[in-house]
Amino acid sequence: MECTISLEGLSTSQYGQLKYACAFVDETITGIDIDGDILRITHSSPLGNAVIEERAKRLAERFSKGDFGFKENILFEHRVDVPHHEDIIAELVEKKIIKVLEPGMFIFREPFSSLMRFMDDSFVAKIARRFEGLKEEHYPAVIHADTLNKTNHFTSFPEHIHFLTHLREDLDVIEGFSQTIREIGGWKQDAPLDLNASMPKPKFTMNPSTCYHCYEGLQDEVLEGDGITVTAISKCHRFESRNHTDFGRLLDFSMREIIFVGKPDYVKENRLKAIEYLKELAAEWDVDSWMEIANDPFFTNDFQVKASFQRNQEMKYELRLSVPYLDKSIAASSVNFHSNTFGNAFNIKFGKRSAVTGCVGFGIERWVFAFLAQYGLDETRWPAAFREQYADWQKKQF
Repeated sequence: MECTISLEGLSTSQYGQLKYACAFVDETITGIDIDGDILRITHSSPLGNAVIEERAKRLAERFSKGDFGFKENILFEHRVDVPHHEDIIAELVEKKIIKVLEPGMFIFREPFSSLMRFMDDSFVAKIARRFEGLKEEHYPAVIHADTLNKTNHFTSFPEHIHFLTHLREDLDVIEGFSQTIREIGGWKQDAPLDLNASMPKPKFTMNPSTCYHCYEGLQDEVLEGDGITVTAISKCHRFESRNHTDFGRLLDFSMREIIFVGKPDYVKENRLKAIEYLKELAAEWDVDSWMEIANDPFFTNDFQVKASFQRNQEMKYELRLSVPYLDKSIAASSVNFHSNTFGNAFNIKFGKRSAVTGCVGFGIERWVFAFLAQYGLDETRWPAAFREQYADWQKKQF
């Protein structure tokens, strides 16, 4: 089935956000296209066209409440006429460098896996270690639901959350589950199991963002001096429905962050330094890129209020790398300022005031995907500085 709705009155700057959000309208959706000012949704929902159309219109209304200055604002550009314009994903799959387990979930092999480690090491050496007093931490991939609740993730990005649970500590439940699986010949998605009765409500979720654990670790602390800078890398998880078929939208991904916690001036000054360091790196590696003001894709009725506040206060910048064969770009890094949101939520103080926070994020897989999309797998075509640094790094391995 197919339903269409008019986008007349909706700013074209909102089309991408709307298309992304429509993937969550119904689990049977197979296609979402925007042609001119018409949104077209293909689906097989037993609810029928009327329900799907009403839900899509509800989302369109959410994104249509004024443009609120959603204009491009470029901080810097480093534009390059890159040599590669072919489908890099198809090439990586054909050469068995990546194995697609399902949309958004891959196994990465050489040289992709080595490039991931090289880039992460470079982000630490070239950017993170330039901040005085840097500390490194290591975080789990799982986060307590109570902790995630303090970040407002449940209300801002509910569609992303991967919940974790387990069989109840009940011998009858455990043995009954095992016996059912045995009788039907192994796990099946439609197995006749009453999971609501067999599993408790989730206490944990998969962590959607590296910096959350940093704030959790500082809960109820009073900081000394101007502030602290922490770096960490962790596996993060976000469910994005059929958007996982889009370039770089992974279900499971690696995020390196540099996190600033402390006085406002400390965080703001380090954030400005981070922007300059990213600018230097983009030029050094000669990647086709630019940094612009951005907003998070809030999945809430007050999307416009939150997103416009973020943009007007310039709280989020994204470093975007071009993907030539798609004629589009992807956000590979972000530089964020949270004010005292997390300082208040986790009772982090300096003196009697709540700490403010900011962070710089690096999507490791996205950086590698975008770099290879621009320069391909032939190392002789890579920028000289990148090629030399990668060769030097390889000599030090193992």
